[in-house]
Amino acid sequence: MSDRGRDALAALGRLLDGPGLLHEPEDLAPYLNEPRGRFHGRALAVARPESTEQLAAIVRCCSEHELAMVPQGGRTGLVGGASPINGELIISLERMRRLRSIDPIDTSLVVEAGMPLARVRQIAAEHGLRYPVSLASEGTATIGGTLATNAGGNLTIRYGNTRAQVLGLEAVLPDGRVFSELSPLRKDNSGYDLKQLLIGSEGTLGIITAACLRLAPAPRQGVTAMLATHSLDQGLALLRQLRAELGETLSACEFMPRLALDFVLADQPRARDPFDRVHPWYLVVQVESALAGDWLKPALLNVLESALQGGRIDDAVLAESEQAALDFWALREGISRAQARGGVSLKHDISVPVPRIPDFMQAVLSELERAVPGIRPCVFGHLGDGNLHFNLSQPEGLSGEDFRAREADCNRIVFDQVHAVGGSIAAEHGVGQLRREELARGQARKLELMARVKSALDPAGLMNPGKLMPVRP
Repeated sequence: MSDRGRDALAALGRLLDGPGLLHEPEDLAPYLNEPRGRFHGRALAVARPESTEQLAAIVRCCSEHELAMVPQGGRTGLVGGASPINGELIISLERMRRLRSIDPIDTSLVVEAGMPLARVRQIAAEHGLRYPVSLASEGTATIGGTLATNAGGNLTIRYGNTRAQVLGLEAVLPDGRVFSELSPLRKDNSGYDLKQLLIGSEGTLGIITAACLRLAPAPRQGVTAMLATHSLDQGLALLRQLRAELGETLSACEFMPRLALDFVLADQPRARDPFDRVHPWYLVVQVESALAGDWLKPALLNVLESALQGGRIDDAVLAESEQAALDFWALREGISRAQARGGVSLKHDISVPVPRIPDFMQAVLSELERAVPGIRPCVFGHLGDGNLHFNLSQPEGLSGEDFRAREADCNRIVFDQVHAVGGSIAAEHGVGQLRREELARGQARKLELMARVKSALDPAGLMNPGKLMPVRP
């Protein structure tokens, strides 16, 4: 440890109690891990503030000692955005998880950044409301993490990403000043919307400490269906019909290929194929309404009968109980874990314009097959918003090591096509370390403007260095 590091650690020790500052190797270990095990850095210590005021003091201390900081939430990210690189101070928001207020009349609540997403959704439900961001990792993912990466999820088609739910924000800036605008105002034309700059910045401009979040009415009726179709073109035709005839009641439209379903059926002994025969593609559709009654199910049935007659789908099964709906969603949400059964998987979190999904898929998959014969695409995700989990499983007969050696070639094929159609290389998990160089390659002008903003707010480059954009020389 350098003299500067020792001095910084001593100063931090005067600000934090015992559990508030961890520096023993065994205590640091859990904070150095990330889900895929791809990033292994080192940290000076872990600071665990209990309040915004305490966090501000920590940041001022780090600024004085020129100590870089890495904010952490639930550590569910997959791109190394919350992993230290070279001896930074990890700042975990896990002790800042309080509900500050909730207003059922104004349909908003104020929560601290360390609160798990599932808990926020539970609190809203207890008041007859809904926080409409839902992720497979919501039991662990924190509000701060979802704000830092502008997370999406299954309900984006109806409610938008995380930034669409934010009315106000509180954050500690790189010099230790507190930016606090937690008002639930829906209308405010008084200049720049600074909170939106912090959302999606991956902790490079400041550390989000609390947010005022918009809530929606809780559904009073809902129907989930699993559909089979022979092409994504037909799936998009169905999506168009669902939107035209059922409007904003459409809250989710997910898709997955047969390979994904096979992986899940093999991984979950109690899982069952809802259909009598094999189909190339499957959709999970959910419609919901806050209005009372039982009119939604017949309305969905009418659409599906029309789609069957028009050849837009080949089969359909409606969930006749809450458990049946959960079973359908388990098939969709179990894909990521189940795909490990197929060996090494190269994963890409991308988005493309929805109308271009079929052509994009055809172009990329044909190129990949030429580059790696027998490659097994397992592409699934959110059909309604264009977010594709473009995962590639190793060919049978090819070792995982040899397949991993082709990762750069596969990435180049996927990302070149993403750029060609005006898509994004980072749709949900952020850029982090994993996609930093690709962002610089594909969006150099945007990155230049981002770097100017970064320099204005964080001239010393102490906030989450090495994430989102290259490290300064």
